[in-house]
This record gives sequence, C-alpha cells and structure tokens, in this order.
Amino acid sequence: MSAQATQAAIDRLIGLMATLRDPDFGCAWDLAQTPASIVPFTIEEAYEVADAVERGRPSDLRDELGDLLLQVVFQARLAEETGAFDFGDVVAAITAKLIRRHPHVFEPDGRVLEDGGRPTDPDAVAVLWNAVKARERAAGRDTPGLEDDPRPDPGPFADIARALPALSRAEKISRRAASVGFDWPDPAEVVAKVREEIDEVSQAMAEGAPGAIAEEIGDLLFSVANLARHLSIDPEEALRRGNAKFERRFTAMATRLDRDGTPLAKSDLAAMEAAWQAVKRDERKE
Repeated sequence: MSAQATQAAIDRLIGLMATLRDPDFGCAWDLAQTPASIVPFTIEEAYEVADAVERGRPSDLRDELGDLLLQVVFQARLAEETGAFDFGDVVAAITAKLIRRHPHVFEPDGRVLEDGGRPTDPDAVAVLWNAVKARERAAGRDTPGLEDDPRPDPGPFADIARALPALSRAEKISRRAASVGFDWPDPAEVVAKVREEIDEVSQAMAEGAPGAIAEEIGDLLFSVANLARHLSIDPEEALRRGNAKFERRFTAMATRLDRDGTPLAKSDLAAMEAAWQAVKRDERKE
C-alpha cells in the first residue's frame, strides 16, 4: 500500500470512530464507553497480537494489529472529545520519543545522522536507550503530568505502568532496582532466595494464616520473576509457554483416556497420572 493509500486508510478509520461516537448517528455501545471501560479490551488485544505472532500466521497478525490499532484510535477519540489531545498528537508524541531515544540515528530535528561511529551492537544501543530514559525520568518527561506532581519525589517506579501483568511489572521493578545496584550478584543467590521464599510459604501454611500465605506466595513469585531476569528470560513469556505446555499435555491426556474407554470425568487420579506420563514419553520420542 502506498503512503497516500495508507494515510487515506488511517483517515477513514479515524472518521469511522468519530461516527461511532456521534450522539445522533453513532453506536449505543461505543457511546457508553469511557477511557477506563475499554482498558480491558486494549490489554486483551495486545495479548492476541502476541498470540498471533506465536502462531506465525501473517493474516492473523494483520487482523489482530488492526484490533489493537482500533483501541488506540478509540482512546484518542475519547480524549479529543474532552479537548485533551487527538490521534495526531499521539503520533507526534511517539515520533518525538523515537527521535529523542535514538540519538545515535537521528539529529534532534529528525534528520538522519551521517554514517560514522554508530553503534552496531544491540546491547550497546540498549545502554544508550536506557540512559535517555533515565534522563527523561529525572526530568519527569516520560510520565505525563509528573512534572506537575505536587509530591517532591513520586518514587523510582512511578513510570512503570500498574496495569501491566504482575509478572512483567515485577521484572521491570527488579530491573529498575538493579540499575542502581540493589541486586544479587549472580543467579545462584537468587535461587537461594527462591528456596527461602518457599520455606516461608511452608511456614505460613503451617501457621494457617491465609493473609500471610498470600503475602509469602507474592514474595515467592516476585523472586521467581527476579530469577528470570537474571537468566535473561521474560517471565511472562515463560509462563505463557508453561500454560501452553500444560494445556497441550492435558488435552492429549484426556484424548488418551477417552481412547482407552474411560472419559476424563470418570477417571481417577491414578489413571490420569498414568496417561499424563505416557503423553510425556510420547513427546520425548518426537
């Protein structure tokens, strides 16, 4: 699609969203929405994009990216109606941020730098990116409204979105703490911390205090997210893959039990465990 056709498609989408929000001609459901009410849909669509990437089907990814783009257009329309900003402001803001965070590629006015001395190592680029972000945090630029926050110090984690999945936010929080030296020196010590947290969960269970058990489970999960960071593993992605593995094996187990004449609902734990182990053995053979 040409640049002109792309712009026309974007303009049409923005126009369609305006019509859906029109008090006289719009859709009752769209008119009832608020910025807060559509957040769950935005989060869901982001996960569906990730799922489409994992499936490796370009047509699915195209459609899911469209659904996610709709969420951006929807939020921008709601903001425009209040006079806060519009879709063009969203595009301008991310464009400015990309230029600002790539000083090794762009001049401040967006012109491409001449070749020479540009880092080619992704890790070196990540260091530059994080340095720019740190300067932005110090200036309050990366958190809208933070520069006007009446609190003298909004905290070192103020710009880490609270709506992130808990495992992803735990990884980001621990990474931020590690950036100022508050960290274990190697993964082995994090493993020891995980074991310590498991012991504390057991202790809380022995004491029979539900609140304490929940708190210790939270500490355990945070430590596991920290371990994943030390091993350069995305904990959210690791759990997604763990979920997929369990789902695949459980479904195969149910199929095997049904094939053997005992449906899952009528199987006892021993039969399910035997079928589960058989499924695992079959996987190892593949």
